[in-house]
Amino acid sequence: MSTAQPILRPNKQNGIRCVLSVLILSMGACSEEVPDTSAPIRPVQTQIVEITKWSQAGTAVGEIKPRYESDISFRVVGKLAERLVDVGSIVQKNTIVARLDSTNEETARKIAESDISAATAERDDARRNEGRQRDLLQRGISTQVNYDAAERRVKQAEAKLEAAELAVKNAIDRLGYTVLRSDVDGLVTAIGAQPGQVVAAGQIVVRIARTDAKEAEFKVSERTLRSVPPNPVVEVSLVSDPAVKATGFVREVATTADPVTRTYAVRIALDSPPGLMRFGATVQGRVVWEEEQVVRLPSSALFHSDKDLAVWVFDPEKSTVNLRPIKVLQYHNDEILVVNGLANGERVVIAGVQKLWPGMRVRLP
Repeated sequence: MSTAQPILRPNKQNGIRCVLSVLILSMGACSEEVPDTSAPIRPVQTQIVEITKWSQAGTAVGEIKPRYESDISFRVVGKLAERLVDVGSIVQKNTIVARLDSTNEETARKIAESDISAATAERDDARRNEGRQRDLLQRGISTQVNYDAAERRVKQAEAKLEAAELAVKNAIDRLGYTVLRSDVDGLVTAIGAQPGQVVAAGQIVVRIARTDAKEAEFKVSERTLRSVPPNPVVEVSLVSDPAVKATGFVREVATTADPVTRTYAVRIALDSPPGLMRFGATVQGRVVWEEEQVVRLPSSALFHSDKDLAVWVFDPEKSTVNLRPIKVLQYHNDEILVVNGLANGERVVIAGVQKLWPGMRVRLP
């Protein structure tokens, strides 16, 4: 026996509910596929692109320094007898700058020379004895053992004489080390010892700077360092007399910043600097950037698209905005300098760029 199924009879209320359900589902489906054209058009603020010529000169203040400095010191320990130069003295190559007390070295030289006399006499005696033993051996009066001993004594005496000669040479060299000479033509820039002081071997006595290679050193901030173009030509002039100038190139940039000032030391090698650019003179360095065609825009116009930089460009025909990749030359406090990506007469959105999307309709105030 089968169970009777209930029969649903349509009525007016059920029909209305079905129609409403269909309409709601249809409206939901349409809202996912068809954009809402009733959204208000966003007003935007724009700026007309104007390409202008731009160049910049960066300046810094520094001082003239030597490229090469040598710390001159004695090779032997001793008491400083005299120092013949002071700070600022101009010296020539091989000029004597200081002397040590050479009493000990003189004594050592005389002892070594006396050892040579004794070794020479001993060698001559050994040679005569060897000659006699050879003659006796040939006549059969002496034995081979006696001759060998005489020959061995000659060799020992010759070796002893050779050692004495080397000792004399060493003593003479040490005596010469008590006189300190300049290795280069230059200027004394520092003093490390005073007369009467006992100095160790290698201790600085004077510091000499070569005058044929001058450099200008500047303390530059990290921001300025990043903005300078590669391999720039630097014009260096005296602060006291700007007419005295020279050009140069960047030879060295410090790898770490100064712990106090947080600046980097930049060394500029100068080409044929004038004589008035003395060591320690205060100078001004000037770098001129090459002229560029740039567009000045407020910093608020910049938009970061993924990893690229871009701006929103207004399309006057469709009244829409689209992203345009750009290349920024420099960043300033409140503006950017764009060198690529824009043309004269275009309009760029400069406010509210984070609330736009490609193809969005906008209107100008």
